[in-house]
Amino acid sequence: MDLIKAIILGIVQGLSEFIPISSTAHLTLAGYMLGMDVKGNPELWTAQIAVIQLGTLVAVVAYFWRDLLGIIQGIAKDVKEKNFSLATINIHTKLGLLIVLGTIPIVTIGLALKKVIEGTLTKDLTVISVGLIVIAILLFIAEKVGKRERNIESLGIKDAIIIGLSQCLALLPGASRSGSTIMASLFLGIDREAAARFSFLLSIPAILGSGLLELKHALKVLPQSELQNLLIATAVSGLVGYVSIALLLKYLKNHNTNVFVFYRIALGIIILSYFR
Repeated sequence: MDLIKAIILGIVQGLSEFIPISSTAHLTLAGYMLGMDVKGNPELWTAQIAVIQLGTLVAVVAYFWRDLLGIIQGIAKDVKEKNFSLATINIHTKLGLLIVLGTIPIVTIGLALKKVIEGTLTKDLTVISVGLIVIAILLFIAEKVGKRERNIESLGIKDAIIIGLSQCLALLPGASRSGSTIMASLFLGIDREAAARFSFLLSIPAILGSGLLELKHALKVLPQSELQNLLIATAVSGLVGYVSIALLLKYLKNHNTNVFVFYRIALGIIILSYFR
């Protein structure tokens, strides 16, 4: 990975991680188009993607630092007061609990399917195009049937588990972490902005876990020059990701997700037609 490729991949990751169009699909497609060894060394490619995603982790932490601080303070307050009842805990403590519960499915399934995720199947463009199109259709249906009457404070344990299970769809390349979780939230009647906010907060443990796990592998196999460029890609993804979060949340206040639905379907068809 040279410097130019690193910058391009960082921009692609930052733009596509939070917008529901699948960062994995776009990074993999970009990798093919840039002539990188995506299928020849799939484990290394998976590691590089996971490390670049750490940049967008920094972006979401920087953007939602008040929410995260509120969670920490809420937990500290409830622990100090020995308040462990779900009915009376602080709203911030409850949000932290829901994030933990929502993270359990992807940790469990992700570790169980680690070899598959790191293999060539998840780099296959046909699989990616199917993931793009299927989640696009489900997101379109969710927009049609979802009532969008609920805010983030209305979320409960059942919601967190369902949204957490939907996040596991992101293990399928092309599905999109944000696309899958926003889709599930809309089906549950949650409004678009709240769906996106919870999706982004829920992504923090998953991105952190996968990024640190794969960083260890990347440090072992990449030469020093490659590591420097990988860090640059990670930094670029963080800067672009922060802007993407702000723009998407602003967009979803007054718009539906259909533009992303149509884009996903169009990209899936183009991949099937010209890139396989």
